[in-house]
Amino acid sequence: MIRVRSLVKRRDGPAVLRGIDLDVAKNEVACLIGPSGCGKTTLLRCLNGLESFDEGTIEVDGASLQAGLPSREAAGRLRGIRARVGMVFQQFHLFPHRTVIQNVMEGPVHVARRPRAEARSLAESLLERVGLASKADRMPETLSEGEQQRVAIARALAMRPEVILFDEPTSALDPRMTAEVLSVVSDLARAGQTMVIVTHVIDFARRVAGTIHVIEEGRVLESGPPAQLLDHPREEATRQFLRSTGP
Repeated sequence: MIRVRSLVKRRDGPAVLRGIDLDVAKNEVACLIGPSGCGKTTLLRCLNGLESFDEGTIEVDGASLQAGLPSREAAGRLRGIRARVGMVFQQFHLFPHRTVIQNVMEGPVHVARRPRAEARSLAESLLERVGLASKADRMPETLSEGEQQRVAIARALAMRPEVILFDEPTSALDPRMTAEVLSVVSDLARAGQTMVIVTHVIDFARRVAGTIHVIEEGRVLESGPPAQLLDHPREEATRQFLRSTGP
């Protein structure tokens, strides 16, 4: 579903991403872990076109984007990537002047050009799925932060993406709200939604990931299934990082 090859992203100074290779299979949940500043979020933003990149190739469900393409061709390919990818951010970015259900309907109506009745029916079913059907007509400011994040997940699902990217979806939440959001993400994993999740919650990564990738200084340091990587990491830097996240 996702294939990344030799991905390089430079900012002023050293490269942020230094030749990333990454594969994510259809229906797989891949978790990205690693210390702050290692490039996890930058990689995620490259995958959905929020960040450009300087070298390499990204492919999502057959749509590919290479560095250095002419601007018109790059724009067309980028639209193909974005049509297949949804994203849930650390902050919720809901429209404050629209109700919960209007937020979920926004993409299908104004981007996908679906009839409003169809979009509303879809939004109602998605709010039911994330446990917020009773709050469809509420304004975002009246919801808890955990509830707002669940609305953001429903909004991403409303575009029917092949892949959903999560950038530390619980970083701004207290433990109870974190549990609510992680429960929704776990349900999506069981349903076979392909996801790439940047997370600092190692126990959550252990529960939901098919593969965990450790990012270190802009590279994939090592990858493997949770039991192997978390319990028997090969690299000393991985062991040090896991010790730093312990109790």
